[in-house]
Amino acid sequence: MSNEKWENKVKFCGKDILKKLSKTIVRKSFIVVNYPITKKNCNFAQTYFILFQDMTKPRVLFVSQEIEPYSPNSIMADFGRYLPQYIMEHGKEIRIFMPRFANVNERKNQLHEVIRLSGLNIVIDDTDHPLIIKVASISSVRMQIYFIDNEDYFVGKGDIRDENGVFKPDNDERTIFFARGVLETIKNLSWKPDIIQCSGWFSMLLPFYIKRTDYRDNPFFMESKVIVTLCDDEFGETMAENMAKKLKTDGGTQKDWKFYKEPTYVNIMKAAINYSDGVILASANVNQELIDYAKDCKKDIIPFTPYKNEYFQSINEYFDSIAPKEDD
Repeated sequence: MSNEKWENKVKFCGKDILKKLSKTIVRKSFIVVNYPITKKNCNFAQTYFILFQDMTKPRVLFVSQEIEPYSPNSIMADFGRYLPQYIMEHGKEIRIFMPRFANVNERKNQLHEVIRLSGLNIVIDDTDHPLIIKVASISSVRMQIYFIDNEDYFVGKGDIRDENGVFKPDNDERTIFFARGVLETIKNLSWKPDIIQCSGWFSMLLPFYIKRTDYRDNPFFMESKVIVTLCDDEFGETMAENMAKKLKTDGGTQKDWKFYKEPTYVNIMKAAINYSDGVILASANVNQELIDYAKDCKKDIIPFTPYKNEYFQSINEYFDSIAPKEDD
């Protein structure tokens, strides 16, 4: 790669670092992360460290509300379990995240905490909430699942509803915690995703955070493509009326917050579609209003088909089309 191309890509580096790069480059792809470099080595105010990574394989981050065998059988859980496997087996590197809902049996599924990734406090509505990261493996296919957990938000029985079927009143804060927990953990893993695929309404604040808050300027996410998957997971309740106020502290504008002033299922999903780069339909029963909205927004749409191999192949080909090319 020519020095001119490096100069265009290495936006944040001083001339001294750029000269070193031209002599020591061993891979074409890299990410930039905050790192303290002295003025002796770098003569500009904001300093950075270049971290090289082997990114010959496209990287896909799957963030799912439900995944088999950790969730009850559903179309969404089946999608969350088998699409990542298909994508991995077709030459891509993957990471998978889901919430550690109370109905996830930790002993049966052998979840264990990852101490080095846990401990960060996520502030929501002026209250600190410690982030706990747990992992489990689907050993038959060598897939690891990361679980976002917290002792305030993921206790008691049920998932988005309690044992009596009542919609949990803090679901707004739980979704905020989940979205930010995923992004902070990805940073701690030093893993830059090319594509971020979100399934289930519980994951649908991720597009807002990636595209409309400070995360959009973070080198881990600034070039990521965000894909929203629409399922038949509609709920009839409205989340907390002050949800928009809680999101304001993290970023966005008045135009963004209007989606969350009345945080219904349809409004939350419309916001996610608005901030996405593409849409996957994961059911024949997706709300038609959302499909029409995606068309009005001129989003790429991958249609649903019950023929799993053909369906997954179309998604994989779409991922190939939007993933960065080796010489980008």
